[in-house]
Amino acid sequence: MTTDPAALLAAVERLRSSAGEVSLPLDLGHAEEARTARRELEQQLDDYVLPRLRSLDAPLLAVVGGSTGAGKSTLVNSVVGEEVSRAGILRPTTRASVLVHHPQDAAWFTDTRVLPGLARIGGDAAEVEDPGAVRLVASEALPSGLALLDAPDIDSVVQANRQLSKQLLSAADLWLFVTTAARYADAVPWGLLREASERGTSVAIVLNRVPPEAMQQVRVHLATMLREQGLGQSPIFAIPEDELDGGRIPGRHSERLRGWLHSLAVDARARSVVIRRTLTGTLGSLSARADALAGAGRDQVGAWRDLEQGPREAYRDALESISQGVQDGSLLRGEVLARWHELVGTGEFLRSIEVGIGRVRDRVTSFFTGKEISSEPLGEALQTGAAALITSHGQVAASTAARSWKQRPGGRPLVEQHPELARATPDFSEQVERLIRDWQRDILEMVKEEAGSRRTTARYLAFGVNGLGVLLMLVVFSATAFIPTGAEVAVGAGSAVLAQRLLEAVFGDQAVRAMALKARESLLGRVEELYADQRSRFDATLQEVAVSEDALAELEAAAAAVEAAR
Repeated sequence: MTTDPAALLAAVERLRSSAGEVSLPLDLGHAEEARTARRELEQQLDDYVLPRLRSLDAPLLAVVGGSTGAGKSTLVNSVVGEEVSRAGILRPTTRASVLVHHPQDAAWFTDTRVLPGLARIGGDAAEVEDPGAVRLVASEALPSGLALLDAPDIDSVVQANRQLSKQLLSAADLWLFVTTAARYADAVPWGLLREASERGTSVAIVLNRVPPEAMQQVRVHLATMLREQGLGQSPIFAIPEDELDGGRIPGRHSERLRGWLHSLAVDARARSVVIRRTLTGTLGSLSARADALAGAGRDQVGAWRDLEQGPREAYRDALESISQGVQDGSLLRGEVLARWHELVGTGEFLRSIEVGIGRVRDRVTSFFTGKEISSEPLGEALQTGAAALITSHGQVAASTAARSWKQRPGGRPLVEQHPELARATPDFSEQVERLIRDWQRDILEMVKEEAGSRRTTARYLAFGVNGLGVLLMLVVFSATAFIPTGAEVAVGAGSAVLAQRLLEAVFGDQAVRAMALKARESLLGRVEELYADQRSRFDATLQEVAVSEDALAELEAAAAAVEAAR
């Protein structure tokens, strides 16, 4: 044991605090086992390690555990010499724990020094017991310095009973493990006994109801199994099959066990050996258990980061698609192209494109002088096309992000809990329309600002602010903008080139280039913000299952501190 008990206690208290800060919210492959291990670590620290470190001179707590029907309650009643724990043929018999102690030791158990999570109740053995409580029974028949705790069945059909039984066994200074000649080789008890061996817990075995003719054979086989599991030093108390005497094991069969327990109670040195062996073994197991918990936490961090990437990739791809769709001319088709033809006609202007686009600049003023230009239908068509592009890619991004979660560890339950993530928000279309309107307003302001003194020129008046704004939108959405004059272009693509030349006739080449670039960046910036807002739903969901790396680092540091203080 450590030469500085205060330092060890402080280190274990730090470990308990840090273990409670580790979250394992994602449903990964081994997450449930890790959560169980964390709960059991916290419970053993609360129920046994910390209480024992704070009170090394407290009575020895022997927890009586075993399989259904092994005779645990009968054994406790027999050792004490009176009925303190209800026994019977109905299962599960022990619905809650029963702690028997000498009256002088009551102060050790009436408070929450040990098993702080269980309420304390009194009452006789016939009462229906609360599985969330421990029933305290004071008995003069049990010597001071020793307490017996009758635990629920380790293989109970009631899960809560099984969990409570394991918790109580982890709170023991000594396991008094009860089994029978018919069931001593069962898998469930040996799983717990292996844990006891790994953690250095002191264990005594009670082999109950052994046919006299099989006594030697069963004892030898059981002893061999115990040695194989590292429990070769554990005493075995064999009780032959016999008629009960008043519901209790005849004294001649239980005397050896009773005498051994009484000797532990009265011999402070022997009691200290048992207590310190279990405490030392348990302390020695803490580092590996904490490391395993931290490893499970790091798996959670890795899965969390992987989940974080899915929506980011989906919305990044959507934004790239918008950027491409804005520049590849795909919007200048169908309805937009038809409205453009209505605006400029298919005659002299388009023929001039086929002959030579360089002539357009010289014809702009004379062509539009005296004409009334209405760009509203074209503007609406551009607005509708851009909104449809942004909306469709936003919807695809949501479904892609949700699908990526379903395909990644820990993600499917999140989508099932939040099915709305697979779709854009209900007001998404309205948000897109508002985005386009705001962007168009920016374009109009840009045109007004750039026009300056040109607002009275014939070219400016021929189009007006709205008309020039629509022409600028055409240039923004064009894949053929700013091609050299005289280049060969198709009639459809030439529509955007024509819009560019018309703008240049008003503002000049460099100004049009700057405005188009600024307008394109403004649109993509607005779309990026909108998609980030949509993606934030995934981020918010992930924050609900966030894992702190700092907590994992603190857990590892706390475990190292315990190891150093031992």
